[in-house]
Amino acid sequence: MSDPPSQVPDSELVWLGRTKQTVSDFPPEVKREVGFALRLAQKGRKPASAKPLRSEKDFRGAAVLEIVEDDDGNTYRTAYAAKFAGVVYVLHAFQKKSTKGVATSRKDIDLIKDRLAEAKRHYAEHHAAKDTG
Repeated sequence: MSDPPSQVPDSELVWLGRTKQTVSDFPPEVKREVGFALRLAQKGRKPASAKPLRSEKDFRGAAVLEIVEDDDGNTYRTAYAAKFAGVVYVLHAFQKKSTKGVATSRKDIDLIKDRLAEAKRHYAEHHAAKDTG
């Protein structure tokens, strides 16, 4: 029998690269909202502010979600992956610089792809063995 939702342990939160420092440098309200959204992700829930990142085929199927927060005319984004059992990986956090629409820049997409690959390696080394036995 599975545990009731309130008894399910929180997923581990793993910050890749400088994501933790970047989020801590966000404006206070943005930092609070991102923290709340990541906390929901740790509990296995999808935050309302998180949308699937669909720019690349690698991200289809909600493999990577992006928290988008606005503050004082600026947009802040935090990409994370919650598809790994028991772990939420924070892949990238940044202030959107582009003035062209809502699209995420190629540079940021490439970094997210690299960090997703890093998350897969980390998970295989540190967690996959636990899943099998």
